[in-house]
Amino acid sequence: MGAKMASEQTRLNLSAGVASVSVAGVLVVLKLWALGQTGSLSVAASLADSAMDLMVSLMAMAAILYAAKPADEDHAFGHTSAEDLASLGQALFILVSAGVIGVASVQRLLAPEPETLMREGVGMGVMAVSILLTLGLVIWQGRVARRTGNKVVAADRLHYLGDLLPNIGAIASLWASRAFGLTSVDSVVALAAAGMLALGALRIGRDAFNALMDRRADPVVIAGIEAIARDWPGVQGYHDIKTRTAGSRIFVQIHIELEGGQPLREAHAIGAGLRRAILQAYPEADVIVHKDVAEDRATPPGAP
Repeated sequence: MGAKMASEQTRLNLSAGVASVSVAGVLVVLKLWALGQTGSLSVAASLADSAMDLMVSLMAMAAILYAAKPADEDHAFGHTSAEDLASLGQALFILVSAGVIGVASVQRLLAPEPETLMREGVGMGVMAVSILLTLGLVIWQGRVARRTGNKVVAADRLHYLGDLLPNIGAIASLWASRAFGLTSVDSVVALAAAGMLALGALRIGRDAFNALMDRRADPVVIAGIEAIARDWPGVQGYHDIKTRTAGSRIFVQIHIELEGGQPLREAHAIGAGLRRAILQAYPEADVIVHKDVAEDRATPPGAP
């Protein structure tokens, strides 16, 4: 990849990150105002979701910036583990928000007198704007992800697609309150949204914990790397594949078995070519290829 192409891809990825942060910031302000106008718990749940979106988007943009930053003397493997530390903090924040909304929803459902919502039309208008802005964002993120192949942008896009359901649910609950006086629908929708938030927080926290504990990469990725090594010209075998994840990066070590009598230059070319092929298939990877003599692997331990 040439320097010009890399610069263009970085610019596109950053544009997606800036758009994501901007949209999330606008939605937080709008929904905070709508919550004050309506008193709707479903709007509160959507507000908490947008606040989570803002944190995710900031983390995604930081990941893009870190991906463009080379490793330094103190961080020879880069700085991507900071993403996982931020994710753990984010997961705790989301769990607390989900718990507060869930408790408030149950209290409203059990209250002897139903809670009266206000200015439902204002709330529906804000949620409609939220849906339109989110749709525009995911369209742009999809275009960037297709052009650059950036996994962070693709994941952020998937997250925003999942946010459309709580926004639609908030509109439905506000409409039911205004049209039929069914204010309990608002609490039910908020309770469901709180459950979705909690599940998302647990997933984010689990992935961050696994990365910090050096969990191996996705088995599908490992199988793909093995397939590339198995079919690579000059490679007679492979062993000791080790992988770990850190943020959006995958670190790979693989030992390949080569014919021992070939010149060093040829052996190096085989290893370098295999490394480039793996990076082409998995651009987020950091790959180290070790070269072993195939004949030595074939000799039983202790043999003369």
